[in-house]
Amino acid sequence: MTAREELHQLVDHIPETEVRTTQKLLRALVDPVELAMLLADEDDEPESPEERVAVKAAMADPAPDIPFEQLRRIIKA
Repeated sequence: MTAREELHQLVDHIPETEVRTTQKLLRALVDPVELAMLLADEDDEPESPEERVAVKAAMADPAPDIPFEQLRRIIKA
């Protein structure tokens, strides 16, 4: 059995309660942005009134999200 096959087998046996945590860890291994987000300190500063307005406007924006691959191309440019 190859290492990759063993990994697939291990993934199939992860308890349902640990799937999300495992998913985050695996993403962090393949994506440095995910790793940075996983290791980042929690934002504990209070939200300003301006930030609240900006978040509300962003959430109300009907424009579709940018697909991840397109975002990666933008960042690399």
